[in-house]
Amino acid sequence: MRQLTVPSILVAHTIPRNPSPHQKSVLEEVARLADRVVVMSDAASERLLRGFDVDRHKVSTIAHGATIPQGAQSKRGGRPTILTWGLLGPGKGVERVIDAMGSLQELRGRPQYVVAGQTHPKVLAAEGEAYREARIEQARASGLAGSVSFAPEYRSVSSLAVLVQSCAVVVLPYDSTDQVTSGVLVDAVASGRPVVATAFPHAIELLGTGAGIIVDHDDPDAMVSALRRVLSDPRLAGGMAAEGRRLAPTLAWPSIAMSYVTLAQRLMLERRAMV
Repeated sequence: MRQLTVPSILVAHTIPRNPSPHQKSVLEEVARLADRVVVMSDAASERLLRGFDVDRHKVSTIAHGATIPQGAQSKRGGRPTILTWGLLGPGKGVERVIDAMGSLQELRGRPQYVVAGQTHPKVLAAEGEAYREARIEQARASGLAGSVSFAPEYRSVSSLAVLVQSCAVVVLPYDSTDQVTSGVLVDAVASGRPVVATAFPHAIELLGTGAGIIVDHDDPDAMVSALRRVLSDPRLAGGMAAEGRRLAPTLAWPSIAMSYVTLAQRLMLERRAMV
């Protein structure tokens, strides 16, 4: 970065709450060298400015982008689907939803829980499929083998969009209380699907206008209650979906790209003014 002769923009996907001395010094130095620093949520901006020595005038918030579904919505027939997707591994909190499923089986249509996504490469290298296998055994031991399924295959963008559109609710039961950026969360909201999420910062921020329900990490009854409400109250689910669709244009990749173009153009004008 010290050798750059053009303006530079640092995009910070993750801002640690409790950084190591090395993490803190590296982030502060690259932020000092950059002309602008972009974070993807207001929670990330607040954490960066509170915990790091960074020039606040350099910091901009540009949301994580999302692919907006095109065409008609997929039909949702058969059993209502509760969906979690993304790279799988410890910390995803899938066990929370499996625990909740036993209390949802008397609902109309007997909901099913689908966990889609490959195991995270680092987890796979260190632990193999131990986490996935443990969750499969958890479902079997709970008598839920017919209501919990795993789809580990890779999906294209179009295939994933069809899967997301077919679900009744997206659930993000993450263990983390620190996550300030979640691409899966943004995609779920922009797809117009109701969301139930644990109380990580990005979820609290993005779902605050009604696109989803936040539950405490250590409150299994709240998880059951939230899923039950979405699955049994069409008016509530419809309102959450509508709010997601309202937010979608502001999260679409073309809109996010234009925000970066505007920021870059501003930097170029500032650079020319200094010459």
